[in-house]
Amino acid sequence: MTAGMSQTRKRRVPLEKGGRLFGVVAAVAALSVGSAGIAPSAMAADVQSKQWYLDPMHAEEMWKTTTGEGVKVAVIDTGVNPSTASLKGQVLEGLDATGVEGDETDDYNGHGTTMAELIAGTGQGGGLKGLAPGAKIIPMRVADADWKPKGSLNSLDTTDAIRAAADSDAKIINMSFGNDFVLDQEIQAVKYAQSKGKLFFAAVGNDGNEDNKPVYPAAYPEVVGVGATDREGKVAETSQHGDFVDIAAPGDDIPFWCDEKFESYCQGDGGTSAATAITSAAAALIWSAHPDWTANQVLNVLFDTAGRGDWEKGTLSNYLGHGIIRPAVNILKGKGAPGAADISPLTKEKTSGSAGSAAPSASASSQPEKNEKADDAAMAGSSTKKDDDSQLGLIIGGVAVVLVLGGGAFALVRKRRAA
Repeated sequence: MTAGMSQTRKRRVPLEKGGRLFGVVAAVAALSVGSAGIAPSAMAADVQSKQWYLDPMHAEEMWKTTTGEGVKVAVIDTGVNPSTASLKGQVLEGLDATGVEGDETDDYNGHGTTMAELIAGTGQGGGLKGLAPGAKIIPMRVADADWKPKGSLNSLDTTDAIRAAADSDAKIINMSFGNDFVLDQEIQAVKYAQSKGKLFFAAVGNDGNEDNKPVYPAAYPEVVGVGATDREGKVAETSQHGDFVDIAAPGDDIPFWCDEKFESYCQGDGGTSAATAITSAAAALIWSAHPDWTANQVLNVLFDTAGRGDWEKGTLSNYLGHGIIRPAVNILKGKGAPGAADISPLTKEKTSGSAGSAAPSASASSQPEKNEKADDAAMAGSSTKKDDDSQLGLIIGGVAVVLVLGGGAFALVRKRRAA
């Protein structure tokens, strides 16, 4: 896709009479599915200044404690180019599940490389800086609906990629990709990944202002479905909503590689692809700080520390799930209950194969004490406005307070889930 073309949602669709299914990018690098369109413009050398979410997430402060070192993230996407300045030395050997020319390092449209940089980019050469720059990337290449390579594509590419990721050294699986079809083989692959102790994040899709259908694998019970927010912390207009949303993260207006030529960045709009990558990076930071935790415990802490303002504890949102990620609440403040090592926060069922201790790690007790004053200051001046019976807008004291760690760090728009 060239820089001048608008980007619209691409689904996995039957491309042959036999029902062959190809992968689809939930939001091509912008990370916006079904958005009003993007007017890409070449980014300046200081592309990191466009990563607006790093400051309010207290990235620089967290990096003094952990950068995600020791954690590998499998990126199931369009491939990952290891030669960008930001990814040099960050990409390990992976798998090309497409079955055609090239390998997992041949990114055919730039989407996978963008996701990898948002997770583990070092920022060298003025490139994107990942939220977990100490983590490593294991690329798993699959096909999207627009790609027309030479040769016959593997119809079970995502299934093979998920299984390969499960068998790899990756602790986290990131899939900023989705489709509208429930596939038995994919369900089994997802269950297999859970049995291997992996933490699986997937984009819920960016068609929220249109048909808003569930997207898979995000809607599978064992996968963490990630929604997107904008600069003001409000739910992104295009972010899909429903009981498949488990958590949310910044996604709108984030730079991305314009195409497979990797000549310049463009500015994106709309975002569950980026939100998923940023959530994977947040999990990598927490897991790096607590290496003896299991996937269940890392996810429990992500849920427990998520920003949700004055929601009643245990209330879930169809737009934000448990809330908006705030890894700094754990990394800098020591908050967040890891819970049981072998019980999934998603299904509430016992899981097998999870590496880690059977109880909260010793590192949890050595975390810094909670800064109560910072929490109180963050909530000062907060206000709520009820729009109707189903939605509630929460503004935390304006922009200045949005940047404060302790309070409900972002403004929220939510819809209560039916009991």
